[in-house]
Amino acid sequence: MRTSSATAILTTHTGSLPRPPELAAAMVARENGEADAAALAGLPAMVRRAITDVLRRQGEIGIDAGSDGEQSKIGYSTYVKERLSGFDGEAGALELADLADYPEMTAQALAGLVTATPACTGPVRYTRAADLAAELRELRTAVDALGGSGPAEVVVPAASPGVISIFLANRHYGSHEDYLAALSAAMRTEYEAVVEAGFLLQIDCPDLALGRHAQHADASVEQFRRAISVHVEALDAATAGIDPDRMRMHLCWGNYESPHHRDVELADIVDIVVRARPRAVLVEAANPRHAHEWKVFEDHPLPDDKILVPGVIDTCTNYVEHPDLVAERLLRYAQVVGVERVIGGTDCGFATFASFTPVHPRIAWAKLASLVEGARRAGAALRTAATAGAGA
Repeated sequence: MRTSSATAILTTHTGSLPRPPELAAAMVARENGEADAAALAGLPAMVRRAITDVLRRQGEIGIDAGSDGEQSKIGYSTYVKERLSGFDGEAGALELADLADYPEMTAQALAGLVTATPACTGPVRYTRAADLAAELRELRTAVDALGGSGPAEVVVPAASPGVISIFLANRHYGSHEDYLAALSAAMRTEYEAVVEAGFLLQIDCPDLALGRHAQHADASVEQFRRAISVHVEALDAATAGIDPDRMRMHLCWGNYESPHHRDVELADIVDIVVRARPRAVLVEAANPRHAHEWKVFEDHPLPDDKILVPGVIDTCTNYVEHPDLVAERLLRYAQVVGVERVIGGTDCGFATFASFTPVHPRIAWAKLASLVEGARRAGAALRTAATAGAGA
């Protein structure tokens, strides 16, 4: 995993990027069982074109660690139902406590979201390993074809056992712990395949934060801490054979515009989060609910072996952050944890589900450009400070 330096801060994002409208429409039609044979046959080629395009655009903008944009997935968490056995039951929609308090916000907050959430009704097994291998080969081909015009590193996101358990309810296993263990054993196949293919693995872990108001709204903070400790154990078991330097994890409170007043405080969970094996931790740090939490790392020092990727771009608003604000945020984190351990990122993805784009697609790309420019300005400030210090 590449890291920043004393005079330059690298950039990345959390993975999902807007899909072309025709691809998003085709994926929604497939999800709803409305796609005809011709549309289904044309999907793979549409996905390949979209992946090549997003890789190229990330390279042009200057993103250091990019991704395939999750162009092939209906959703960052629910795509697994297409790769795992056991998900044939019906489950209700995910309940979010902040929207339950303000139900008039629900339609606006979740506008456009389309994804099936079947329940687990049988043994969980990874049944599409061959398809995964083919997808990773195609991604490698796209990366190699672009050569140096794409991002320097490519990340492949994957759902954590815990977030799968939030979206795809258990109706089969005798306990939540047994369900997590089955998911952990199954997803190990995907995690290891991503790394073996030469990519960085990002494990999406909204369960460690979003889970508070999605699954444990009535629990105490201590009860929630115990619950997510089990989730981290499941994650660590699934990644036991992977070098931590080849992994990063994304902490998320939910990528939707709403009050978020039920969000758990980062200070209440950070010690558990940083226990997990992945070296880099991506956190929301730009939106109005969590922008102040850089202070958490003053009282809870980042472990020496960790890298922090604060979101310095909000992914729920169509404001394009000023590069100077981006630089200010990055320098603030650099002062707290050390510049070599800070990489500029985004709060979440720009299209966590195929049809869910709270930020207009063109503006999403403008935000990424501002991220890169802000990191450049932060690096310039660091170089100026270093020169002044050397001359003192």
